[in-house]
Amino acid sequence: MPLIASSPAPRALHIMDSPTFADWLDTAPGHLKNWVEGHGFSARKNSALVLPAEDGAVTGAVIGSSGDAYVDGAMASRLPAGAYQLQGELDPLVALGFALDQYRFDRFQRTPPKPPMAELVVEDAALRDRLNAIAEGVCLTRDLINLPANHLTPQGLEDHARQLAKTHGAAITVTIGEELAQQFPAIHVVGRAAEVAPRLLDLSWGDQGPLITLIGKGITFDSGGLDLKPSSAMEMMKKDMGGSAHVLGLAHTIMALGLKLRLRVLVPAAENAVSALSMRPLDVIDTAAGIPVEVGNTDAEGRLVLADAFHLATNVEDADLPALMIDFATLTGAARVAVGTELPALFSNDNALSQNFIAAGNAVGDPLWPLPLHDPYDRYLDGGHAALSSTGTSRYGGAITAALFLQRFLKKPVPWAHIDVMAWNLGPRPGHPKGGEAMGLRAALELIEQTIDRS
Repeated sequence: MPLIASSPAPRALHIMDSPTFADWLDTAPGHLKNWVEGHGFSARKNSALVLPAEDGAVTGAVIGSSGDAYVDGAMASRLPAGAYQLQGELDPLVALGFALDQYRFDRFQRTPPKPPMAELVVEDAALRDRLNAIAEGVCLTRDLINLPANHLTPQGLEDHARQLAKTHGAAITVTIGEELAQQFPAIHVVGRAAEVAPRLLDLSWGDQGPLITLIGKGITFDSGGLDLKPSSAMEMMKKDMGGSAHVLGLAHTIMALGLKLRLRVLVPAAENAVSALSMRPLDVIDTAAGIPVEVGNTDAEGRLVLADAFHLATNVEDADLPALMIDFATLTGAARVAVGTELPALFSNDNALSQNFIAAGNAVGDPLWPLPLHDPYDRYLDGGHAALSSTGTSRYGGAITAALFLQRFLKKPVPWAHIDVMAWNLGPRPGHPKGGEAMGLRAALELIEQTIDRS
């Protein structure tokens, strides 16, 4: 991580808007005035300029402030390698943007080692450790999503979860094979057509504080099943396990920070493949909840595997119910139509929870947007020919009916938030490289810490 404790002679890093920069330049040495004038630099938004000493050595840099602290820090990749120290009070979001802007996924590239990074001095040890834990969680999420599906199979996802458990001293159990078919039949049916068997990952950590349950959709590749996706829609479907990547990345951050809570992470892991064992449209399948489900479309498989995990999380004694349950899932294209690709859609069965989640996201620069868990649409799910429909009978409001379907599998009511997330940047922007992305992860961390404070 490019956040360091100290440096013998860090370069001065200035973040200023144009008027402030003009005032600063009035008192600057002559060689700097000449340098700035020669470059036509005025500290416009999202601009950066390296500053020289009189001998030509790099002595600092100026970043033109955008008004967004994270984006300002994310200008780091435009700076030459070396250590920098922000002039004035350090905004944690600047430091986080500084770190995450320099993320690269180059595991499969046959190129020389990546050049040294720009480093930011963060002298406060507690803040530095916290920022590094958050950045590591985001980078883990990005790494998992970016891995190709032949490297991140359900077994590969299990391997990463086991390594995470080993790192932090967590417990993990894996249900697979005949036991999975008996206990979690929907997960089994979705994944049985694939070469690598489906499974349910169940990680737990901590022995005090509120119980927080995280559930992540772990479809390591989604062909669409017999309702086969066109090639253009299938191309990025290695990211369909983005929900599981989010909960594993968030779990890493929680455990690295040593938060006072009891953590449970559930990941139903499967590949939605095509073979003679594939589920068919209008098949009626069993679920862990004992609710028969009619498969409206084999490409709507994520809600089926999540249904079994939801039942497991809430089919417990009242004393063991989670104080907060959050799921992340790359669930519907309808959510992307509603809010675009960069903004996760948030659903919740608790209005106060939804408002707190939105406020938490805004506070840490990780926004979400609320969509309604509109109960009247629940009737569409009961319109199946033979059983509860997985997709509903309406062509409209698909993100809402998907969330309502999941709600059916809460055995007991718990405060629940569902995040329908893209998990992918279609193109680069400051602090957000193209490819796998953590969206709503930092907002969830903020919400969880608030939950701990209230407990």
